[in-house]
Amino acid sequence: MAFREADDLETLARTAAAGDPVAVHALLIAVGPEVLRVCARFLPYREDAEEACQDTLLALARGIARFEGRSSFRTWLHRLAANRARSTYQRLRRRFENEGWGTPVPDNADPRRTSVVAGTRLDLLDALECLTPDLAESVTLRDVVGLSYREIADLQGIPEGTVKSRIHEARRRLRQRLTGEVT
Repeated sequence: MAFREADDLETLARTAAAGDPVAVHALLIAVGPEVLRVCARFLPYREDAEEACQDTLLALARGIARFEGRSSFRTWLHRLAANRARSTYQRLRRRFENEGWGTPVPDNADPRRTSVVAGTRLDLLDALECLTPDLAESVTLRDVVGLSYREIADLQGIPEGTVKSRIHEARRRLRQRLTGEVT
């Protein structure tokens, strides 16, 4: 069963959502590489991105029946992957801080031990934790995942103007947090 076209992926997702276990399996295989790419946009270390990918695929398998088709399947999948990647980061950070495993995750990435890109992602993930969930999700879907305002509005079930407003406010707060500005 090869599903390469977007329409085929949509059909496969709807079939899986209807309860077909063969379609669920085929869907997981088809979207695995894409999910890993989305998770890697958030998490600087491959092992962490792979963990988030596995969490996303498990959540997909368990929750595909909740896919209602209000947005495209790919948009729904990107939302799921973005949320799982952020959750994986939060879980890993808590594990290091609470259980004393090695050196705690630094507040600011040490440039001698991590790449500039990795440090930037860690700082962004920390800053996203300071936003309300609605702001964090909107700006993540736009600026990290790359969805359009319309796709985000459809996915969240809110007007496009509200999406733009949330993203504007989230960017303002993130800029303050990342640059140390005080208002």
